[in-house]
Amino acid sequence: MPRTGKTAKPKTEKKQKSSRQAGGLKKLRPSGEAESSFFEQVYDLVEHVPPGRVTTYGAIARALGSGLSARMVGWALNGSFSSSRNIPAQRVVNRNGQLSGKAHFATPTLMQELLEKEGIRVKNDTIENFKQVFWDPADSL
Repeated sequence: MPRTGKTAKPKTEKKQKSSRQAGGLKKLRPSGEAESSFFEQVYDLVEHVPPGRVTTYGAIARALGSGLSARMVGWALNGSFSSSRNIPAQRVVNRNGQLSGKAHFATPTLMQELLEKEGIRVKNDTIENFKQVFWDPADSL
């Protein structure tokens, strides 16, 4: 079959929500390159999680347009302890509401203590009313 010389048009990526940009988060360029590092984007988003609420590693990854990068969000938060910024990493838990990042805090109970100071109930390293205190950045920014 002879070639017509036409090439398929590349699929364009969905645009980021303009409300995210207004919320102070960095946006992704059309090329997919971040305007700042992925870690900095994670920190920007986590700083928006309201006191008394929690989100998940996966929700953050999806909100940043990288839904398969939940583990990378965890790595970023682990690195946040050496950052000069005061990142509320205690507000990020796993998809089941478990305090899976607690080992990275200064003491084994510090993550739970910080959450309880914000009014979040924790039992056996799990948020008790997880669905009620869950904050989805994709819906909120």
